[in-house]
Amino acid sequence: MSTHTIHRRPQLHHQDNKGNADFGGAEWDSQHWKYADELEVSIFHPRSVSNHPQTRCRVLYDKHFLYWSFIVKDCWVRAGELEFQGPVCRDSCVEFFIQPGAGAAYFNFEVNCIGTLQLFYIEDPTRTKTGFGKATPVSATDAADIQIWTSIQERPYLPENDEPMEWRMDAAVPFDLFRKHVPGFSPPIQGTEWKGNFYKCADDSSHPHWASWAPIGNELNFHVPQYFGALRFA
Repeated sequence: MSTHTIHRRPQLHHQDNKGNADFGGAEWDSQHWKYADELEVSIFHPRSVSNHPQTRCRVLYDKHFLYWSFIVKDCWVRAGELEFQGPVCRDSCVEFFIQPGAGAAYFNFEVNCIGTLQLFYIEDPTRTKTGFGKATPVSATDAADIQIWTSIQERPYLPENDEPMEWRMDAAVPFDLFRKHVPGFSPPIQGTEWKGNFYKCADDSSHPHWASWAPIGNELNFHVPQYFGALRFA
């Protein structure tokens, strides 16, 4: 099983007493991220034949928030989805699926390169004609406390840019969001282990691709929690 260690973020002088901070866009090697181990989203599904972007991610946590940052060396970048809960996987997109606690349910944080979010609490990922066996969309009100920053500020980001480029997506998610959906939820402490996976995709790109951190098996399906890797909090 793939394993990644999530380190505690040190208290920064400009954080308030809720753990909030102006983290978005901090340099990859700045004090914001230097305590985080780096992982690579580098296992490409065989259908990804013509573009293999280099995708790296770092994750940190503190008492109130879970933070992560993706950095992508990409090409044929595009983003047309502007609506919350829209199908952002069709665009140049990064995703973090996380299973907090011992239950099988998980959150799918999917964000395109201009910061549009799709987010569900998925208790049964069995595919149906309308989506999943059991999946609850996170409301816009609850999602409003999620901080998202992207290096691409143009909205929409069209037409597709066929030049090589590097882009970033940073997120900070309050543990209060998890608490609203997960029965008996407790924020992680040192020694806690959750499960999850990290992804990069661009379904409707002229050069589509699908990559993961932990293997997903032969089927092109990111919603396979049995393949999630271990996320260990230090």
